[in-house]
Amino acid sequence: MTRKIRVLIVDDSAVVRQTMAEILSSDPNIEIMATAADPLIAAERMKDEVPDVITLDVEMPRMDGLTFLKKIMTQHPIPVIMCSSLTAGGSETVLKALEYGAVEIIEKPKLGAKQFFEESKMRICDAVRAASLARVGKIRERSSLVVPKLTADAVIEKPLSRAMVQTTEKVIVVGASTGGTEALRMFLESMPPDAPGIVIVQHMPEKFTEAFAKRIDGLCRISVKEAANDDSVIRGRALIAPGNRHMLLKRSGARYYVEIKDGPLVCRHRPSVDVLFRSAARYAGKNAVGVIMTGMGDDGAKGMLEMKEAGAFNIAQDEESCVVFGMPRKAIELGAVDKVLALDRIPETVLAKAR
Repeated sequence: MTRKIRVLIVDDSAVVRQTMAEILSSDPNIEIMATAADPLIAAERMKDEVPDVITLDVEMPRMDGLTFLKKIMTQHPIPVIMCSSLTAGGSETVLKALEYGAVEIIEKPKLGAKQFFEESKMRICDAVRAASLARVGKIRERSSLVVPKLTADAVIEKPLSRAMVQTTEKVIVVGASTGGTEALRMFLESMPPDAPGIVIVQHMPEKFTEAFAKRIDGLCRISVKEAANDDSVIRGRALIAPGNRHMLLKRSGARYYVEIKDGPLVCRHRPSVDVLFRSAARYAGKNAVGVIMTGMGDDGAKGMLEMKEAGAFNIAQDEESCVVFGMPRKAIELGAVDKVLALDRIPETVLAKAR
């Protein structure tokens, strides 16, 4: 019998602690080790037992979440998920937490309409399972729930059977999840000012994607922004899908642009890498170079296979450089990948193939 993932919930709100505990306890692979109203209480709990995963609030009395996270990652690294409200002001703090070693960001549970609560519940449980596999130490394989999930058919039809005729312009499409924020930073920092247009799906809650794009924009020689509907995909610019919206690559004549649209969760995600990759297969074909990076699950694997069948060249991040080797592994197993590379070798290969 597989041991359950033991979680420590740290949040100053009793309502949030109770709701998180109920959500996580509903997953048969997860159990609550303890809850704590602040980091000092959490530290006391951890003297008796070390959790597999910690969910950590950002703003708390006596010690803030960022300070506690730094102590954890320097003294006894444990997979930590930052749990935040949807506020633009808190976005920068949460992004800083990713730099300090947090493996994931989740929204605090939505207690409104049933559909929103169920989606929130799914995302929180998925995040904990992904975090339990994260390489803050040795990766540990765990079983995961087999839950029915929608495919990209729910948002976009399958691409044409034959690949599109190649044009002069190339486009780079990238998908990432757990651990992807730092992987994307390294990737985008390596891009020259005249790099081909780049479109990216990174699994991240809404509002945080805008802050993430602005942060990366300040570090790169290319322009980086959160995508808006009808944005052109042009040289020297990367577009990041907005949280909670799907992003599709489209083409009108020689112009590539993006469509931002609502829709159901695809592969348990919105935005979905599968949706982006399928649209790239359909509208870019041989003009596309695909990259699938660190993350749990299989979002992007089928879409990447469709890209390959349409003539695209595809790259997967290797296991050693991934925080979680889930999405790349699935794409490799499907035969959708042309090359498997360490993260630091991906940019040069992408640029060579996108000439």
